[in-house]
Amino acid sequence: MKKLVSVLLIAVMVLSLGLTGCGKKDKEKPVLKIFNAGEYIDKSLLTEFEKAYNCRIIYETFDSNESMYTKIRTGETYDILVPSDYMIERLIKEDYLAKIDWNQISNKENLNPDVMGQKFDPDNEYSVPYFYGTVGILYNKKVVDKADLADGWNLLRNKKYKGDIYMYDSERDSFMVALKALGYSMNTSNKTKIQKAYRWLVKQRDTMDVVYVTDDVIDNMISGNKSIAVVYSGDGALIMSENEDMDFFEPEEGTNMWTDCMVITKSCKNTELAHEFINFMCDVDNAYLNSQEVGYSSAVQPAFEMMRDNDFKGIDAFIPRTGHDKDQVFRYQKNTLRKYYSELWTKVKAY
Repeated sequence: MKKLVSVLLIAVMVLSLGLTGCGKKDKEKPVLKIFNAGEYIDKSLLTEFEKAYNCRIIYETFDSNESMYTKIRTGETYDILVPSDYMIERLIKEDYLAKIDWNQISNKENLNPDVMGQKFDPDNEYSVPYFYGTVGILYNKKVVDKADLADGWNLLRNKKYKGDIYMYDSERDSFMVALKALGYSMNTSNKTKIQKAYRWLVKQRDTMDVVYVTDDVIDNMISGNKSIAVVYSGDGALIMSENEDMDFFEPEEGTNMWTDCMVITKSCKNTELAHEFINFMCDVDNAYLNSQEVGYSSAVQPAFEMMRDNDFKGIDAFIPRTGHDKDQVFRYQKNTLRKYYSELWTKVKAY
């Protein structure tokens, strides 16, 4: 019995030493710290990258560009961020980002040229496109008269559909809808035009009985709980794949064409590994798996085409409109302008 106990004790000690050694080895691996939006990556790819590059990834998520910025501003450090266009412009202006060494991105040739060279980073000095899309109107073909689509964004104020509309609970996107409906730039700083857009939204609120939603719009529209919704194109594609009664269009007055990108911070501790990760995510097979998981349009063109021709075949929302002269990308806003929009949006929602 004593002999058995001794053997067991030795076994436990060996196992303990082995585990301690593993932990030490793991801590010695290079670390890559990534900050991305929630539910915006195929996490199996993180594991694959760790294995391929013998590293450890610390992966955290944020719920908005603004909350991401606040964390960075208060001193939290990350190696890679995945922000949106206007936030990238802000991070560049405030000197938070390092330049991309495109010589280390061998998969650059896979990127869609239509998504490159946006005004927030014209030469892609700081950003590598990740996913992109537009904002449009999802509608039930059995309920909405197709002739009414000619109203564009003003469909959202057609009293025939009172009580049957979801608006996306987003300050910038909601003001974009109103500004475009009025024929203005969605990046205007003209307070007279912004006031008119504010009144457009208030009138819509008071006469249309709209419901403001975020990601819950997906399940609600799949279930057919309402007939019209303002959605991102990727969410529209997912909804259409689950509910054949739904269709999607981008109004002729123009819309928000958004791009989310991978960027490297100036505080990055291992820029070579950061470039390896970005290049890994631009690999066609990896980008395809990522797009399958997330459901959005990949900036990696061959992966996008694979999704378009297979997973989302015949679903128009998966093919974001490009080249429309009235479509715009959100631009950086100064603090005073952001505050002005925010105050008006608070009033729109206060009822």
